[in-house]
Amino acid sequence: MKLVIIDYGAGNIKSIQFAFKRLGINAILSSNVDEIQNADKVIFPGVGEASSAMKKLKESRLDIVIPKLEQPVLGICLGMQLMCRFTEEGNTQGLHIFNTDVKRFSNAVKVPQIGWNSIQNLKSNLFQDIKENEYMYLVHSYYAENTKESIATSFYEKTYATALQKDNFYGVQFHPEKSGKVGEKILQNFLEL
Repeated sequence: MKLVIIDYGAGNIKSIQFAFKRLGINAILSSNVDEIQNADKVIFPGVGEASSAMKKLKESRLDIVIPKLEQPVLGICLGMQLMCRFTEEGNTQGLHIFNTDVKRFSNAVKVPQIGWNSIQNLKSNLFQDIKENEYMYLVHSYYAENTKESIATSFYEKTYATALQKDNFYGVQFHPEKSGKVGEKILQNFLEL
């Protein structure tokens, strides 16, 4: 299986690569359009600030390539947020894959949310053999609003979409690569889609 992690300078790629290595897959880091388009599966990672990440995607024309991919694509953290219509972080237009917007948590709660939070309302093969209320590791100040494309939710100040799916596109707000055995199982499920 050819698994490509999109390399656009948006951090935290090594831990994702190591997580797949533990599953027996050598993930390729690439920003090459042909390599991404010809992969069996694609990971769209992201840690950092939305507007500068989107600028990097536009510079490499990946903002045009990603929404047209036909194989399973998994956006992680900022990757998922950039797949939405719009994010309040830097007032940034997203890739318009998921029909929802990304908002900032209010100052009524500690921001960013850092640590473990449970996931509920699990739908989709991505969560095959995962129980309701399992805990996943999160680090984020912004959240995707709940929508009919939500395949998992979490609660922090309000219920929000912690995972999204539309067609071949999946997104998770949490970090499966840092979420122990449960996160590893979600990555395995993605490989088996």
